[in-house]
Parts: sequence; C-alpha cells; structure tokens
Amino acid sequence: MEKEIVHVDMVAFYAAVEVRDNPELCGKPRIIGALPHERGVVSTCSYEARKFGVRSAMSIKEAYRLCPQGIYMHLNLHKYEGASSRIHEIWNSYTDLVQYTSLMKAF
Repeated sequence: MEKEIVHVDMVAFYAAVEVRDNPELCGKPRIIGALPHERGVVSTCSYEARKFGVRSAMSIKEAYRLCPQGIYMHLNLHKYEGASSRIHEIWNSYTDLVQYTSLMKAF
C-alpha cells in the first residue's frame, strides 16, 4: 500500500484570520506582532507586506522602515487557536493520522 504524506504550513495564517474577521483589511499589508512604537518582532505578516520585504522574526522597527503604511496588530492567540481548532477538525475528518507541530502546521 502506497502512503502519501501531506504537509500543511499556513504561512500567513494569523494575517488571514484577521481578514476573516475584518474584510476591510483584505489586500492591505498586515504585520502581526508588536506595534511600531514597541520593542518586538514580526510574528507573521501578509503576502502584501512581504512584497515590501517584511518577514517573520524581523525587528518591528525594521518592518516599519520597510512598510510604514502597513497595518500593525498585536497577536490574538485566543482567536488564532479557535480558528486553528476549526481547521484541525477539517483535517481530522479526512484522517486520524495527523501530527500537529503548531497552530498552523501539520503532517
């Protein structure tokens, strides 16, 4: 029997959840992590922000230098955990052989 392994990595998951809850954010560069005046890093960002060179783990100050027009938001782990649970339910409806590595990654 041939086995297939699927790897799911939802790179801009937090940013996508924010659009789900506020469609006006769609198409705009979103940076999730610290706010520009705070000390911290980018947890994740939307594809629109990546076009400006913003990346995960980047200093928030550097992200702001690259993308001052971005929409900066704090993490909302409670919201992301809820969305992740819903996605896990979908994956589990296909197989019980799911190995989760984070809220947004699984095999």
